[in-house]
Amino acid sequence: MSMNIDKIMSLVVEAVEDKKAVNVVTLNLQGISLIADYFVICHGNSETQVQAIAASVREMAGEHGIRVRGLEGMNTARWVLIDLGDVVAHVFHRDEREYYNIERLWSDAKVVEHV
Repeated sequence: MSMNIDKIMSLVVEAVEDKKAVNVVTLNLQGISLIADYFVICHGNSETQVQAIAASVREMAGEHGIRVRGLEGMNTARWVLIDLGDVVAHVFHRDEREYYNIERLWSDAKVVEHV
């Protein structure tokens, strides 16, 4: 099943918001990086919440036939990366998000507004 990249990004945002992810930011990396077209970045306030957010993204992908190409960090739940190809979700624990501040590293990317 082939799905529009923008639709995948929107589904990821819905999945993280469903588990009350904090400060959800989507960066449009098109034309900036070959890694992905979008980064969806958010955080949870506990390891349990981080795992729930990441599991929600993984479940959404399965429901929509979206291949999860990689999933890293679930055991420690400090920074979970979910690679869906052109969309990559970064689910941080609150402390790690402040430390790594990847929004600053990709500051030339446009922030996508969600309605």
